[in-house]
Amino acid sequence: MAAGGSITWPVRIGFGAGDFAQNLVYPAVSMYLLFFYTEVLGIGPSSAASLFLAAQIADFVWNPVAGAFVDSRSPRCGKYRTWLLAAGLPFAALSVACFWNPFAASGPAAAKFAFAAAAYIAFSMSFTLLNVAYGALGASISRDTDEIAVLTATRIFLANAGCFVASAGVPLLVAALAGARPLPWRMAFFMGLAILPSFIFMPLLPMLRRLLGCKGLFLAFAPVAVAGMAALYVLSRLGCSASHRAAWLYAAQFVKASGIVVATGYMWALVPEAIEHSERMTGRRLSAVVNSIMGIFFRLGMAVGKILPGAVLAWTGYRAAAPEASTLPADPRAWLSAAVLLALAAAAALVFSFSRAKERIAAQAAPSPVGLGEIWREFRRNRPLRVLALFFTLAFAMMSIGNAAGAYFMNGLDSQPPLAREGVRWLVCVIPAALTIASAAVIVRFDRR
Repeated sequence: MAAGGSITWPVRIGFGAGDFAQNLVYPAVSMYLLFFYTEVLGIGPSSAASLFLAAQIADFVWNPVAGAFVDSRSPRCGKYRTWLLAAGLPFAALSVACFWNPFAASGPAAAKFAFAAAAYIAFSMSFTLLNVAYGALGASISRDTDEIAVLTATRIFLANAGCFVASAGVPLLVAALAGARPLPWRMAFFMGLAILPSFIFMPLLPMLRRLLGCKGLFLAFAPVAVAGMAALYVLSRLGCSASHRAAWLYAAQFVKASGIVVATGYMWALVPEAIEHSERMTGRRLSAVVNSIMGIFFRLGMAVGKILPGAVLAWTGYRAAAPEASTLPADPRAWLSAAVLLALAAAAALVFSFSRAKERIAAQAAPSPVGLGEIWREFRRNRPLRVLALFFTLAFAMMSIGNAAGAYFMNGLDSQPPLAREGVRWLVCVIPAALTIASAAVIVRFDRR
């Protein structure tokens, strides 16, 4: 530590490396696992949707248990820091299991599905345990608000860096490991553009927030996101060649992503306003209760975002792209090798984070568990919280659907049956646009008074 107790940059980067590791692996699974199931393993979209539904149900049950589990233990290596390895290394290993299936070649379909479900559910539960502990780790490093702000900024930057590597790197890694030529630069660039605006606009968010406020940010930039989605839809329907429209597709993707990045940049900053409203009503600051409720609804949005793409693809008759039309090779060994490389990089980052992000603040004893009755009472009496819960559900569903469907948009879309092509367009453009408009209509009603 530097003189005066301030936090050094190795510690800041070490702490942020934990988020880099999580965002190196989790977005790779979120963006490409459905694609891997349908194009490589041959699992039908409807079966994949039911698999994701089972995983989300398990995670809803596990999430509060994981929080209580972490808070009730004090391991020798640190109350929260310990889980960077204890949960993080299994998380990395299980991400590999998601892209490997011993029954893929000749085993029965039921066995293939059962293994895929077990691997994904275990992966999701390990991520929850890691994320719960990591979320609490920052507050155990420092109480200084300025230091926490720097820690948070470092964490966000490295999280975006990991997400960018995953989104753009997976197509290139898979193709290179399969020996495919040429490499799918167009898909990689398109997917990377979903994250690239974060590096441009995140530094501007504090200034924009001062000018517009948290709610104003969404209302000002949601139309930008919808305009990008509308442009993507129109361009994908044009009869011109893919190479001719590629630059316009990239521009539309950049506009869409820029709008989403800025509009959602301060979503979580609205939660304290719901907490303050509760305090004025009850005389108690029910931070844990409010955050528990927001956790339920943000995960509900993500659940919708994971389940709906598979359901839409199944309903519209999507079929795995033929090898000559597919951008990415359906070589299971290449996908497994790419997953191994990302997992090894994530594990190394987690080890580095563990070595640097040492806890300096003793954790207080955990409060008594939040009961379901208290959660329900708070939800009923706190109108700003109800509005915010619906907003989070819609916004996270919008982001999750676009992430899961993006790979299909750039993978031989023209070779699909007309209804399937339209289904992919709806997942990438129409449904997220509708959810964005609905989110704007909801957030207008948010008032902490």
